[in-house]
Amino acid sequence: MGYANQATAISREDGLELTGAYITAPLRCAPPQNKPTAQELGNCRDFFHEELESLKNIKVILALGGIGYAAIAKEFGIRPKPKFTHGLEVPLPDKKVLLCSYHVSQQNTFTGRLTEEMFDNVLRRARELGEK
Repeated sequence: MGYANQATAISREDGLELTGAYITAPLRCAPPQNKPTAQELGNCRDFFHEELESLKNIKVILALGGIGYAAIAKEFGIRPKPKFTHGLEVPLPDKKVLLCSYHVSQQNTFTGRLTEEMFDNVLRRARELGEK
């Protein structure tokens, strides 16, 4: 999709560099059963908010999973909040767009809920939106 200087990453020291993309998460821990509590999300919210605020020139935010979507919707005060689904596009303030994808977890990829083609399509759409 053109967001990195190499196709794969195998370690932090392998030289991979992102261009035109930034990765963050609303949660900094791995909670049991991948179900964070409101307190865990609240503990990380200030860091998440500061990161989003520092990204002045973004056009597209890609939310991975319902938790990512809910955190971004809360951050931008989206009301009413559309039901999360793969491929959902939500207009944000300042002409930004929130694009949603099922999370790339093994639970979703091994079961076929999220296929490589589905994820490639959402990345292509993110690229299209970012180039507008």
